[in-house]
Amino acid sequence: MVTVKLEVRSKGASKTGRPAQEIAFSEEKTSDITLFHLKEAVNTKLHIPSERQRLLTAEKRVLSDEDESKTLDALGLNDGDTVTVKDLGPQISWRLVYIIEYAGPIAIHPLFYFYGSKFIYGRSLVHSKMQTMVFAMIMAHYIKRELETVFVHRFSKATMPLSNVYRNSAYYWIFSGFLLAWPLYSPANSYSQLYGTLRAKNEYLYTLLSVWLFAQISNFVSHMQLRALRPAGTRERHIPYGYGFEIVSCPNYSFEILGWLTVVVMTQSPAVLLFATIGVYFMSTWAVSRHKAYRRQFGDKYPRNRKILIPYLF
Repeated sequence: MVTVKLEVRSKGASKTGRPAQEIAFSEEKTSDITLFHLKEAVNTKLHIPSERQRLLTAEKRVLSDEDESKTLDALGLNDGDTVTVKDLGPQISWRLVYIIEYAGPIAIHPLFYFYGSKFIYGRSLVHSKMQTMVFAMIMAHYIKRELETVFVHRFSKATMPLSNVYRNSAYYWIFSGFLLAWPLYSPANSYSQLYGTLRAKNEYLYTLLSVWLFAQISNFVSHMQLRALRPAGTRERHIPYGYGFEIVSCPNYSFEILGWLTVVVMTQSPAVLLFATIGVYFMSTWAVSRHKAYRRQFGDKYPRNRKILIPYLF
């Protein structure tokens, strides 16, 4: 019989006050018990659903959800070892989180575009072609994201802590919503102000629109390729190949960045530049992490000449 001791903690670092618990398995060896079995046993014992559990070894190593199929032996756990159980609290699905995030810009931009002159800027204006074009681009971008969230994306983790939804949504509602909409649709970018300038020229605007469309379509293709790599209902991963993936590990981020840089050039707006800079920072961080995960998981099988985000450079 294999036993595992449980030290129960709250979401914070302090102990919950619960007495020490112990789980006894009928199996004789830790090589016969997987992390999935342990998490199910924790749920039965402590009534903490698996999606709310954060398990750590005595060495403070996190037992990842991606290791659920591994045995306790493979994870370095022996008979009688102690595992710390942290209750992460109420959860919300990642899919719903993204839907809430992207709803912000979709709701906010029309308010500024259609009603800004009357209720926000206090003066009438005629929208410039740049304003109309960038409004359509931003709306199309976030509607595309909503549709991909519902119909395309598959998530390795089903849920996240409910409290995080406010932090995640703030970035999109505040920065991509109010921060972008306020200056973009203001009188400073109206038809009368941009008349005769570079941002009013059709050649300039439609060239950038073409680049933006290329980036959006390419980003969608990348997402469809990533979907095909993960069978429904699994956390299984394969080495990505195909359009974009032959030269970088995360072409979905590369095309996303290209799309926003196009909006920066089209609008020449400091607010858009600030938003894009923040986005590039986060996407670069995620890309480096995923690239390292690919190399760690696939080792020598992963193409060594494949860059992270920028073809042939980074």
